[in-house]
Amino acid sequence: MSSRYILETMRTRLRNMLCVGRICSRYYSSHAVSSLLVGPRRLFARESPHYVGSKCHGTNQSRDNSTKILNPELNIGSCGACFSTVAGTILVQAHDPSQLALEIENAIDEQRFDDAWRAYDKHVHMDGLPRKSVLSKLITGLAESCDPHRLKQSYNVVSHAFEEKQELLDKEPLIYLSLVLARCDLPNLAINVVRKLVKMEAYPPVAAWSAILAHMCQTNTGAFLGADLVMELGYLFQNNRVDPRKKSNRPLLSMKPNSFTFNIVLTASLVFGTTRKAEQLLELMPRIGVKPEVNLLIVMAHIYERNGRRDEIQKLKRHVDEACGLSESEFRQFYDCLLSCHLKFGDLDHAVDMVLDMLRKGKNAKRSLEAAKAVLEAVENRKVYFPYEKTDAENPCSSNSQMLSYASFLKDNSFARFELHARELVRLLTDKLQEQVGLVKSEHGILHPTETMYAKLVKAFLEADKISALVSFLVKASKEDSPVSVESSFVVQVINACISLGLLEQAHDLLDEMRFSGIRVGSSIYSSLLKAYCKEGQHEDDITALLKDAQQAGIQLDASCYEDLIQSRANHSNTTGALHLFKELKNLNVLKAGHKEFQRLVQGSDDNEAALMTKLVEEVRSGDIVDHAVHEWNNVIHFFCKKRLMHDAHRALNKMRASGHVPNAQTFHSLITAYAAIGGKYVEVTDLWGEMKLLASSSSMKFDQELLDSLLYCFVRGGFFLRAMEVIDMMEKREMFIDKYKYKSLWLKYHRTLYKGKAPKVQTEAQLKRREAAIHFKKWIGLT
Repeated sequence: MSSRYILETMRTRLRNMLCVGRICSRYYSSHAVSSLLVGPRRLFARESPHYVGSKCHGTNQSRDNSTKILNPELNIGSCGACFSTVAGTILVQAHDPSQLALEIENAIDEQRFDDAWRAYDKHVHMDGLPRKSVLSKLITGLAESCDPHRLKQSYNVVSHAFEEKQELLDKEPLIYLSLVLARCDLPNLAINVVRKLVKMEAYPPVAAWSAILAHMCQTNTGAFLGADLVMELGYLFQNNRVDPRKKSNRPLLSMKPNSFTFNIVLTASLVFGTTRKAEQLLELMPRIGVKPEVNLLIVMAHIYERNGRRDEIQKLKRHVDEACGLSESEFRQFYDCLLSCHLKFGDLDHAVDMVLDMLRKGKNAKRSLEAAKAVLEAVENRKVYFPYEKTDAENPCSSNSQMLSYASFLKDNSFARFELHARELVRLLTDKLQEQVGLVKSEHGILHPTETMYAKLVKAFLEADKISALVSFLVKASKEDSPVSVESSFVVQVINACISLGLLEQAHDLLDEMRFSGIRVGSSIYSSLLKAYCKEGQHEDDITALLKDAQQAGIQLDASCYEDLIQSRANHSNTTGALHLFKELKNLNVLKAGHKEFQRLVQGSDDNEAALMTKLVEEVRSGDIVDHAVHEWNNVIHFFCKKRLMHDAHRALNKMRASGHVPNAQTFHSLITAYAAIGGKYVEVTDLWGEMKLLASSSSMKFDQELLDSLLYCFVRGGFFLRAMEVIDMMEKREMFIDKYKYKSLWLKYHRTLYKGKAPKVQTEAQLKRREAAIHFKKWIGLT
């Protein structure tokens, strides 16, 4: 054998062993690597198998050497051939990324998710992230399981890849993951995936992310986050920032929010009570060029009603009356909002006019043959609205078994199927919204005020002490409504309700107004009021006057009423009066009939005739007192805040306080959002925060999620972390959701370099507290 051949063999062996040394250096100690490099020195030893003419005896020692290969003290050069075999095995089984990638794919195909995760973890530690196809398969495979733990693992894979190497992430797997997260009630993760897609400039089409939005908005937290998402995406397009004529902007324009996305999030905001954020979205719509659909007019009316914007609802009335395609249910909702707003502002005249107008139109419609034909035709054509019943078969999110596979997801390139599911989910939200309508009802297309509406209106009249106007309204309403007996009329039910609530003076005033109007009532009302006076025992003058009125009206009282009157006179030592009543009772020969009618009205709440009385009793006992002037002041302050006239807004706030009216959460929300839009006015926001804390401790002011979230945004944006941590503590104590991703992004954008160095040796106590608060906040968002 030539010396050249021997030299080439030696060089080949040396290169192989040096390669092994480099690979093992990642995992083994430096002593093991030095042992590997010692091996070539002994290649010419006579006992070495690589020595020319020697016998290879390494085969019998392969098992021993395979265990010694990981031992740092092993003299590898003692058995070169055997080491080469074991090193090759290790390279294939433990250090081959392609083998691990194949293992990940096979485990996902066989749904061995634990094995897939372990293989992925090894791959990351050995060679970083796997290639794009393997990563996409891992993300979608874990997502298809619909298991919360696997979904979080899939999200963690996306987060790691987003930080390390964004080009490994494909748009379709991320859209699919976000959709599954939203359907499995993980809206905070779903919105973060959409945000990452936008940052990657892999813009999801509006049909895709609107489906994600619809699933998110089925929960309170999801609706809150959904409003934030639409606002964040909408800001990209406001004031014509994106030129539609440029071809390069087409992917971005495909993501632009449309009327349907606004409909989803606005309806959800109404259902779950985040109405101030919903009004901000309404203000955003014209700025990005979105025209509302017809049914969005009703949603707008609901938002304006909740926020006390009566002028805005009245502007909508003309559009609603002229709109085509609105259903009976949508008309009912609009007029419910309008009536509710009139009551909020204490505008009883407009409320009464609306109710009487409804009753007149309903009366005319019932008498009209044409109206009857229209109702019959609507029923035959199934145009009359019937509430949507949610069943497991129709609800697209009723179970995870209906979750779409990734392969089926890819087939729907236009996302038409997901948009259809989104519209079904919006219908579910709309049905929930309709359940909150309580002032107007509809029968065969005819609108009627409900007993709740009458009760609220009567309560408002009583609080305003407008007894004469109340009687006038109730008499007119009784005439316009279906004719009933006097004893079952609205006025009598209201009087009975006042008696049962102990409002005897109001009941007596109502009875007097009826008598002055020439309306005759039966004996039951007089008996009920007299018994109530006798029970309290301090109304002798009222009893005498009422008895006189009853005698002049020719009312015959029952025996039980006479017995109570006699007992009352005897208790007040008025024996003459008691004897006179006893003789009158004997002469009249009154039967002991008892007051059955009043008992029937009080106990028979299921009876339609007593429905108004029952509702009125519930309304008065609820104890809700409405300060109508607060809504007026809030509208004034909100107007100045929209115009960014903050000096005028504060002047209005001071006048509001001077008038004796207490600002509420809506007042402060208008001011804080205006300061946030202006920027740089964080000291003023801190002053408002101090005032809010004082009001919360001394009055009934309530902090809601919208108000605290807007405060937290201002404090984080301005770097007031001591105040930010106060707000965070309050929100966490009340178990309110906080979007940490949003505040982490704010920190990274505006305060990335804050307090990075060592603390100065000399600093005041205030500086120390601010530093500690900032570090605490940084730890809270997960950056330390």
